[in-house]
Amino acid sequence: MSRLESDGRPLSRQRLYVSPAVRKLALALPLLLVLLLSVAVLALASGPARLPFSTTVSILLDRVGIDTGVAHSETARTIVEQVRLPRVLAAGLVGLALAMAGTTLQALFRNPLADPAVIGVSSGGALGAVIAIATNFQALHVLALPGAAFVGATGAGLLVFGIAASGGRLSVPTLLLAGIAVGSFLVACISAVLTFTQDFDAVRQIIFWLAGGLDAASWTHVRIAGPLILGAALASLAFARDMNLLLLGEETAQGLGVRLGTSRAALLALTGLLTGVAVSISGAIGFVGLVVPHVLRLIVGPDHRVLLPASALAGAAFLILADILARVALPPAELRVGIITALVGAPFFVMLLHLNRRKLRTW
Repeated sequence: MSRLESDGRPLSRQRLYVSPAVRKLALALPLLLVLLLSVAVLALASGPARLPFSTTVSILLDRVGIDTGVAHSETARTIVEQVRLPRVLAAGLVGLALAMAGTTLQALFRNPLADPAVIGVSSGGALGAVIAIATNFQALHVLALPGAAFVGATGAGLLVFGIAASGGRLSVPTLLLAGIAVGSFLVACISAVLTFTQDFDAVRQIIFWLAGGLDAASWTHVRIAGPLILGAALASLAFARDMNLLLLGEETAQGLGVRLGTSRAALLALTGLLTGVAVSISGAIGFVGLVVPHVLRLIVGPDHRVLLPASALAGAAFLILADILARVALPPAELRVGIITALVGAPFFVMLLHLNRRKLRTW
């Protein structure tokens, strides 16, 4: 006769118990992976020169040493491997970074309206890029423009964090206000640079960059940004439990063992790194960090052990899809990806404001 636990179940059956978080993760991740791969293949096949799916898949499999027997031209291979594949990978990395940054900030601020732009990093990256374009610094090297954007983003993030922690304790409300103030100041600086730049081509390029896009993405960008974004994303997953407890309130989280100062500083540093690298590749692309986490939270729930990886995959798929729409919406012209995300995100943001109006009145 088998031993029984206090609830009457056999002990052997207890070993088969799977937590709800693991069940949701096992269900959501394969579906999101299939979605991501499907959207990626669609992106590789879409564009001014349309390619059959069979040809696109054959080129990808040939790249990893699998011969499918499907004939394809050298031109098609060049289009897929040298033009579209780095762009798709860059879109996936940027979408992943912005979605995870948004998810982290929404947990940190305990507010579904939080977005990577609130900590001033996006504005700092934009100012760095604008100065690089206006001074023609970008012409020195292919990495000059993203490098300047990353330096600007990092500097803005450090300034905001320094202001928020000036009293020896990192205050979330102070951080939010500092981010808004620094972001507004940096936007004013961008306007000043535009005003005093007399080169029309430079002004046009600045406006083009500020709209956000992935047309300049290359293998060099992917090789440098990939490890940084993936490393920061994996490090963020280690704080999933802390994020869950922060949702219960600071005092409760601290009582349950969360080191508030350490966790906040680490999460903000990771968020700044994710956002800064993303901005350096794509320019200012908004609303990804707002829309994706909120939608995924409605689907998989608030547990960050599930929500973080789900948001990462969904964010990558969302931005790749937005890039497809940007390329095919008005051929032969190409829209900026930031325009597509704004068209989706702005109405969604208004809806969130409407749904959260009672909470906002208490601030």
